[in-house]
Amino acid sequence: MKFRFQDLKIWQLAVEIADRLFDIADRLDKKRLYRFAEQLRAAGMSMSNNIAEGSGSDSKKEFKNFLNIARRSTFENANMLILFHKRELITEEELAKHLSDLDRLCRQITNFIKSLE
Repeated sequence: MKFRFQDLKIWQLAVEIADRLFDIADRLDKKRLYRFAEQLRAAGMSMSNNIAEGSGSDSKKEFKNFLNIARRSTFENANMLILFHKRELITEEELAKHLSDLDRLCRQITNFIKSLE
């Protein structure tokens, strides 16, 4: 059994990114920054969760709404990573890599939304 969303490249990328964000969250837990870690996990999961949930919609309009929420979550994650870098919780290299990945996902979601119109 396979769900429709599992074949979507944007969902696959969102899961990969979230998995790496979980690694950062695990490090934040070790520094006893539990609220930061939980917020990062939630926002990380929001990307793939909304893509998955939206794929089960009966209408394109509803699916696009979920995709827009997933897209906005990329911005939330980017904001948190920028703040974590300012607080020296992640390196410049980590920040650059994650921001690049989030930007790529954001662009792919935007293009996917356009393809549904």
